[in-house]
Amino acid sequence: MAVTKVASTKAIAIEVQSGTDAKGNATYTKKSFSGIRKDVDTQAAYDVADAIKGVLADPTRAYFLNSASTLVNA
Repeated sequence: MAVTKVASTKAIAIEVQSGTDAKGNATYTKKSFSGIRKDVDTQAAYDVADAIKGVLADPTRAYFLNSASTLVNA
């Protein structure tokens, strides 16, 4: 039997500074934005994340494109 991977969801996550630790180093949390098209182009996802960054009040560090898939045993 062959197993097939079927894309089910995608989300963009952005690390946003949430404060500082005891040593004064920045700490970050991730803000996720779901509802991204399953076939999104990598550059388009980056451009959207960069646009979101522009309206966030806190500094950001990194962008992520998270994918979830379903494995189907066919």
